[in-house]
Amino acid sequence: MKNHLLFLSVVLFSWTTCMAQVDKNATRETKALYQNLKSLSQKHILFGHQHATEYGHGWSGDAERSDVKSVTGSHPAVIGVDFSGLSDRPEEEIAKMKEVLRKNVVDTYHRGGVTTAAWHFSNPASGGGFYWKDSVSVAAMALIRPGGSHHEKYRQILRTIADFAGSVKGRDNKLVPIIFRPYHEFDGDWFWWGKGHTSREDFIDVWRFTVSYLRDSLHVHNFIYAFSPDCKFNTEAEYLERFPGNEWVDMVGMDDYADFGRDGKYNLEAGLKKLKIVSDYAEKAGKLAAFTETGLETIPNPTWWTETLLKTLRAEKMKLAYVLVWRNDTRSATHFYAPFPGQGSAADFMKFYNDPYTLFEKDLKNIYK
Repeated sequence: MKNHLLFLSVVLFSWTTCMAQVDKNATRETKALYQNLKSLSQKHILFGHQHATEYGHGWSGDAERSDVKSVTGSHPAVIGVDFSGLSDRPEEEIAKMKEVLRKNVVDTYHRGGVTTAAWHFSNPASGGGFYWKDSVSVAAMALIRPGGSHHEKYRQILRTIADFAGSVKGRDNKLVPIIFRPYHEFDGDWFWWGKGHTSREDFIDVWRFTVSYLRDSLHVHNFIYAFSPDCKFNTEAEYLERFPGNEWVDMVGMDDYADFGRDGKYNLEAGLKKLKIVSDYAEKAGKLAAFTETGLETIPNPTWWTETLLKTLRAEKMKLAYVLVWRNDTRSATHFYAPFPGQGSAADFMKFYNDPYTLFEKDLKNIYK
């Protein structure tokens, strides 16, 4: 049983002395989440899992279920969802997806958890989906920026997202805050928005337009905006190469599978160095920091949670709001990143769960106040 339930009845950082969010009109609940995440990151880290409550290893759509809860008794503190289904589909499908997603986000809010949304959306100017496919995909960032041939189509996609953002209301009639993480892993070439397919200037223009259009024109005030490249940097200057500016980003993060055991390769010193760059920049710039994606597929290392992940996270006194591991596929026997009952790392995951440093959903109280 965990012994560090947190009663966040008082925000430790006053509104006036703390960092400013990019949306000065953010809802009270969004501001509270932002400040509470900053406060918690001084001594703790929230654990997150992508698609945790939507489906898991061998199941889908079960009420009140997650593989993490089946092992520990608690859902993850952070639930990852995806806005991929809100474009490039028939209207009826989008409407159904919105409702499924809305229920997921609102249910997490009612339980006291946190939602973060990735955005694997299909190339709006060509086929190929969200991945870059040679001879199929086109370099679309230059086309969706203001003045581009597909800019109006992009505006329509953002209107759909804004409509969804306005639909996620709890029983208290408050809008649910969401950590929105668009264009992640942009320093790789595997997505159509990747570095090899767009200029620095076009990437930054699209980012700034995205934030300003959602915030200022469509009046979305329940987003926290997260910037997260992959791990292809070794210095702060390299990390910030496509950074749109402090006035356009609330949270800085990174995705890193490569240094944490992927293909049997470990370089924890490099992984720690990069996380430290992210954490140090956040502290300097008055931003939140997070380890926005990581994990070890199939978790063949039975002590990965404590000996690899936790040891790295607890080094150097970094201040990271959360760490999120990737999804557990429903049908694949090998595509999973969190344990389920009987999986080889489950016992070690319980040690990770019971460590006072890590927070799960049951540990959070009043995070929106």
